[in-house]
Amino acid sequence: MVSEPLPNSRTEADGSAVIRVLSYNIRSMRDDTAALARVIAACAPDLVLVQEAPRFFRWRKKLARLARAADLVILSGGGSAAGPALLCSLRATVERTEDVLLPLTPGLHRRGFATAVVRFGGARIGVLSCHLSLQSDERYAQGGMLLDRLAGMGVAHAVAGGDLNERPGGRTFRRLAAALQDCWTARPWGSENTSTPDDPHQRIDAVFATSGVEVLGCGVPLDLPGVSRADLRAATDHLPVLAALRVPAATAAA
Repeated sequence: MVSEPLPNSRTEADGSAVIRVLSYNIRSMRDDTAALARVIAACAPDLVLVQEAPRFFRWRKKLARLARAADLVILSGGGSAAGPALLCSLRATVERTEDVLLPLTPGLHRRGFATAVVRFGGARIGVLSCHLSLQSDERYAQGGMLLDRLAGMGVAHAVAGGDLNERPGGRTFRRLAAALQDCWTARPWGSENTSTPDDPHQRIDAVFATSGVEVLGCGVPLDLPGVSRADLRAATDHLPVLAALRVPAATAAA
């Protein structure tokens, strides 16, 4: 496990970029939103992959208020993606965004993806936030849709993350980890389990990256300066996953 501090964001001389990516289920901002904003801000993310963003009355204003409190802006998603959303820092140059609604299974909750293609310096990366189904067969199908969506984004490098509603031994988690880098497994940092804040006993949230992206560290930021255990317990019913990634310059990848 990585013991040194997680690298800060920066742009390298060769055009590559070190970015911080945070994945976080925020439970529709039904808990302590001030604590939630403090946790996000302390992680200093370039990208935030949100799950369970507000979806109903004035959802855009609620999400915008959270982004502003964490010194970020809304990139995509929210109610228009059935819950997943993307936030970003002003460091990101946005190329395009797309909210994707997945097929609806009668009697089950509607699911979707929030996606974007962004640039940091000379690096170009696709981004996807997801919240997969509680139902096993639907979840497995959605895992395949996630991989298809990444493959169709027209980028050499991508990062995906979210609430998988499944542990690493599950077949959907294994499907994703077989095609992508499970960032915690690639270079563990911080703590592993994401559920629940009061009793972290399982890892059901994850960040994945395509090959070619260098994982510099990934895990739950329990001991990150500015992140308090009290805020983590008060913010929502999941713990966040923070990853530092080095994305090659687009020209080098080409």
